[in-house]
Amino acid sequence: MRENLDGLPLSDRLAREIRSLLIAGELAPGQRLSEAAFSDRFDVSRNSLREAFRLLTKDGLLRHEANRGVFVAVPTMATIIDIYRVRRMVECAALRQSWARHASVAFMREAVEEAKIRRDVQDWVAVGSANMRFHQAVVDLADSTRLSDFYERIAAELRLGFGLLANPEHLHAPFVELNDNIVKLVEDGKADDAARGMEVYLNLSERTVLKSLERRSE
Repeated sequence: MRENLDGLPLSDRLAREIRSLLIAGELAPGQRLSEAAFSDRFDVSRNSLREAFRLLTKDGLLRHEANRGVFVAVPTMATIIDIYRVRRMVECAALRQSWARHASVAFMREAVEEAKIRRDVQDWVAVGSANMRFHQAVVDLADSTRLSDFYERIAAELRLGFGLLANPEHLHAPFVELNDNIVKLVEDGKADDAARGMEVYLNLSERTVLKSLERRSE
């Protein structure tokens, strides 16, 4: 479920666009954002862009450094742990109340099939993007615009965490089939089993990310 952006202030719409770039893996942790380049990219004034940057800084997705500019945030291990805590609460609950004919199930299936195609050509950034769409669709099962919007912010932080890892294949490859199994359970009307499968999935994913970050910091 997505909010209609019509009627939102320009700065809010810009913030959503930039957040989408983060979720898609197009912006890297620690990357400096050029006001001139983004102003040209979105065809907006620098004042509007600065307000969007301020909103994203408030959300913890960007950081401002005096006399240096605006940079993409770099998640800490504590941030990752908290993100997975939230994910377990939100995604497992959404699956537990799911039903097989919900419109979001088709989006889950579509994301899984796209991930398989991208996996076969070893396009791991695209596999990661398909994975993000899968999990957003899981949250959309809850039929809550507010919850879906909240999760979009969590997803942006999560993708930044993925961006710190040296080997995206190690992170994404095992989870394509796990996603496939979860959506099959939903399609078969086995909501409780799907929720339990997601909890196992998230525990494994969290351990994988944290171990990779530990190795990175050594």
